[in-house]
Amino acid sequence: MRSPELSTSWHPASWQSKPAQQQPRYDDPAAVERVVAQLSRLPPIVVSWEVEALRERLAAAQRGQAFLLQGGDCAETFAECESDQIAKKLKILLQMSLVLLHGLKKPIIRVGRMAGQYAKPRSADTETRDGVTLPSYRGDLVNRPEFTPEARAADPSLLLRGYERAALTLNFVRALVDGGFADLHHPEYWDLGFVKHSPLKETFRRIADSIADSLDFFEGLSGRRVHEAMHAGFYASHEGLLLLYEQAQTRYIPRKERWYNLSTHMPWIGMRTAQLDGAHVEYFRGICNPVAVKVGPGMDAAWAQGLVATLNPQNEPGRLTFIHRFGARDIEKRLPPLIEAVRETGQTVLWVCDPMHGNTETTTGGIKTRRFENILKEIELAFRIHAELGSYLGGVHIELTGEDVTECTGGARGLTDADLQRAYRSSVDPRLNYEQALELALLIADRARTTRRAAS
Repeated sequence: MRSPELSTSWHPASWQSKPAQQQPRYDDPAAVERVVAQLSRLPPIVVSWEVEALRERLAAAQRGQAFLLQGGDCAETFAECESDQIAKKLKILLQMSLVLLHGLKKPIIRVGRMAGQYAKPRSADTETRDGVTLPSYRGDLVNRPEFTPEARAADPSLLLRGYERAALTLNFVRALVDGGFADLHHPEYWDLGFVKHSPLKETFRRIADSIADSLDFFEGLSGRRVHEAMHAGFYASHEGLLLLYEQAQTRYIPRKERWYNLSTHMPWIGMRTAQLDGAHVEYFRGICNPVAVKVGPGMDAAWAQGLVATLNPQNEPGRLTFIHRFGARDIEKRLPPLIEAVRETGQTVLWVCDPMHGNTETTTGGIKTRRFENILKEIELAFRIHAELGSYLGGVHIELTGEDVTECTGGARGLTDADLQRAYRSSVDPRLNYEQALELALLIADRARTTRRAAS
């Protein structure tokens, strides 16, 4: 149960008394009020018992008994709310989780960056082209990407559109999962057509066949089906950036005597909005979802300790995740002090590595990209640093797509800067394509097997 102080001092709109970063400026406050009121009356996208189930699984990951795979688009768009694209995202996450399950020998918690990842923070409020200055594009939940005054005006009706697209996306994922799409007995259901051209195809097929054979053996011996093998759990997450949207879907559940954000299972706070005295931390401290915070080079020990104390004062298992994003160059210097700072609090967090954001760079041609070798290096260093400090890396957070894009260089096919022009589709940050994402999972799994052999 929440503390008496929280129940009297916090409510879903109490964040409005704090400084709020990265929020759009709407021209018509009355229209915003009407949309938020309407959104508040619509059915929730997720339900409280799903949220609680995820928290229990994350608590297991904190104890080293499970591993979190969190992945998806840097920013979803309304136009991509199509059955084929949603299925492809689910497929690559399922394929990666199968590989990780085989390599890590522990349950994989599947959390998609989807069904709500429609708002993005910006480094500047405005953008200038050819002497014309307009508001920055902040994601489909806020405005539109076309560079016109009409498109760039913040439109409150997009909050409703985002809710509808998120609900459609998650309902389709649920239908696929409930219909047996995620059955480990039949990983062939998840095949992405273009994987057959990949040099990783046979490796993945051997893993899939090995797991299917093991399940058949166990079930033949025991005479019963393994439920988890037929119905893989799947959860949604997004950055809780646009606070009016999050507020509108925050509900009090009387039987739990708690407030829940029911727009998603696991919202997170980005580095740009994690100020201790800010609106986002104020909002997040009152909801009972498992929550995450992106932590990086700009965060000192006092800031990290303040987040732990504010967001999880009762040290509830599975409540708080720190997603560290330092980059391959800085992680050895920056991560150990952060681990020690949290340890000094006596509290426990789930540590997850985001190897994407700290490794972003721009090519000589002005294209934003990430190098596969740096992404892999940061993950490998994260595993080693946590192990050396008696900590545990309990997950990875990856920006990826099920599409055959060329946005990150390297990987099995050796994509170069010249290849980026072929299929660069992201409007925000570069993502691993299906093949690079699967290769990353295979390499993580291989590292785990090597570590086990060395310890035995």
